Amino acid sequence: MSGLADIIERIDHAARTARRDPASVRLIAVSKVQPLARIEAVLDAGHRLFGENRVQEAQGRWPDLRARYGEIELHLIGPLQTNKVKPAMDLFDTIQSLDRTRLAVKIATEAQARGACPDLYVQVNTGDEKQKAGIAPGEADAFIARCREDMDLPVIGVMAIPPADEAPAPHFDLLAQIAERTGLSEISMGMSADFETAIEYGATSVRVGSAIFGARDPSAIG
Repeated sequence: MSGLADIIERIDHAARTARRDPASVRLIAVSKVQPLARIEAVLDAGHRLFGENRVQEAQGRWPDLRARYGEIELHLIGPLQTNKVKPAMDLFDTIQSLDRTRLAVKIATEAQARGACPDLYVQVNTGDEKQKAGIAPGEADAFIARCREDMDLPVIGVMAIPPADEAPAPHFDLLAQIAERTGLSEISMGMSADFETAIEYGATSVRVGSAIFGARDPSAIG
C-alpha cells in the first residue's frame, strides 16, 4: 500500500524536523466514501486506526471488518446528530466532533445510562466560519470545562478544520494554545494537504484520506 507507506514516511520526517518523537503523532486513515477493497488493502498492510464522517456509512462496514480483522480503533470525525448518539457510542472508540451543548447533554445522558463513554474531542471552529460546525475559539475554554466538570465527560482533546482559503498555521497554533490552556493532551489537526504543518504545531493525530486511499468514489462504496 504505497500511499500508506508514503504518508507514514512523511509523518516521520515532519516529526523529526520538528524535533518530536514520530511515535507522538498518530495517523488516522480517513476511509469515508472509499471502496471496501481499498480499506481492506490498508488493513492488510497492518494499519488499525481509521476515521469516518457518517455514522450510517460506518455501521455498514466496520462491524464486519472488526470481526474479520480483530481490534480496530475507529474515530468519528464528522458531524454527529443527536438522534445518532446511541449508535455512534456503540460503534466508535472516539468521537472528535463534540461541538455544542445539546450534543454534550445527550452524550452525557447516554453515558450515564450505559456506564461508559467513548473518548471525546471538542471541535473548535478556529475560523469562526458560519457554515462550519464547532465551538467558537472564545467559548472553547468554558465549554471544555463545562463538559468535563459539570457533565463528567471524558474530553481528552480538541479538533479543528481550518478555513480552506486561509493559511493553516495560525489556526493550528490557536488550537494548540486552547489545548495547552485547558490541559488537554490530544490535538487532532492536519489533513492530506497540510498535515506536516500541523505536526510542526503540535498535532498528536493527523487525518489523512485521499493521500492514502486515492480519490474518493462515492459510487464505488462496498
